[in-house]
Amino acid sequence: MPDSAAPRHTSRILGMASTAALHAPRSVVPIDGAIMARMAEIDLDTLTRYRLSRLRAELKKRDYAGAVLSDPMNLRYATGTRNMAVWTTHAPARYAFVATEGPVILFEFTSSMHVTAGSPVVDEVRPCTPWIYFLAGPRTEEKAHLWADEIDSLLRQYGGNNRRLAVDRCDPLGALRLHSHGVQLFDVQEAAEQARMVKSAEELACMQSAMDVCDAAIQTMRGALVPGITENQLWSLLHETNIAHGGEWIECRLLASGPRTNPWFQESSDRVIEAGDLVGFDTDLVGPFGYLADISRTWICPGKPPADRQRKLYDIATQQILHNCSILKAGMSFREFSEQCWHVPEEYVPNRYMMMVHGCGFVDEYPSIAYAADWKDWGYDGMFEENMVVSVESYIGEAGGPDGVKLEQQVVIGANGTRLLSRTPLVDALIP
Repeated sequence: MPDSAAPRHTSRILGMASTAALHAPRSVVPIDGAIMARMAEIDLDTLTRYRLSRLRAELKKRDYAGAVLSDPMNLRYATGTRNMAVWTTHAPARYAFVATEGPVILFEFTSSMHVTAGSPVVDEVRPCTPWIYFLAGPRTEEKAHLWADEIDSLLRQYGGNNRRLAVDRCDPLGALRLHSHGVQLFDVQEAAEQARMVKSAEELACMQSAMDVCDAAIQTMRGALVPGITENQLWSLLHETNIAHGGEWIECRLLASGPRTNPWFQESSDRVIEAGDLVGFDTDLVGPFGYLADISRTWICPGKPPADRQRKLYDIATQQILHNCSILKAGMSFREFSEQCWHVPEEYVPNRYMMMVHGCGFVDEYPSIAYAADWKDWGYDGMFEENMVVSVESYIGEAGGPDGVKLEQQVVIGANGTRLLSRTPLVDALIP
């Protein structure tokens, strides 16, 4: 199509970038052989068996006869299988019955049962009975009854007189039918999150692989950041590198530039990045093996020196991250951390990040540590344990300010402190 016939939005997207640049051929993302070699060394059978044993221990602790898992994160943790994970986050159709003492039975779509064959912990694969409206239409009640009857049969077979069943996503029709069978339903999420909290050596290796891919993607993004590139163009490089190395998806689309960095949580757009803009992003990258690499960086777009105000924002955000990372260690309570954490200066409190620390595994996980000022409304106590993985958060930007700085580090908690997973510098090289 000639330039004169291009739709209006095209010129807005291109901005300072040329039409020729948009159509220029580009090379395929290079594969980092060292990352792939390290990934190949991970013992996935040991990984999967560890995770199932952790979950079963939590089910037993709560006297549950078993669990029915539909959430893709819980399914992956318990069975080591993956099938249409993103789609099934909003269309729960595949599921697993995990007996506390007995088999793991995976229910898959008939046409894709072969996809998840071979798991070291799945004892049987059966056709699923999905009862979401998309698939069952006006027959949802019929299908929900068939689903519940089969689950009740399994519970009787492997739970005996114990009628306590943990579930994660169970819509009313299925829940009511199970209740009619005398099944007591409980939310599995507490048991699942507690199980997922402490990582094995194999899990830590998976998380390091995800971070290695994330670091490689960030390096590519940093090289591509020039005046004239759009936020979406820059953001796409994170996805591309992740997928090329066996990664899976990005949880959010948090990349913003210039005035869109304040307040935080603006999604990536077609805004053209200009020289001297702050450019911040939060990776939320679900990488190889389904594990999360969750860090944030803020850069200065080349071509214009940073303002003193921008340097100050960087310095304050860096102080918060470094201090809070330095006090974290196994055996510290959540309340102790909240009381000893770095105090956000008053002018930045209104726009501060919603939490100081959150757990990481497949995605954001328990715990979420509230500021001391928010403890009454959102705080809860617990204990940091060795081999937990957490992300430490900071956002610094005045209410109504022209821009802001988002930083975040992901760390492994040890007996005497923390270990960084990312090798990407915390502070931009253009900020002295």
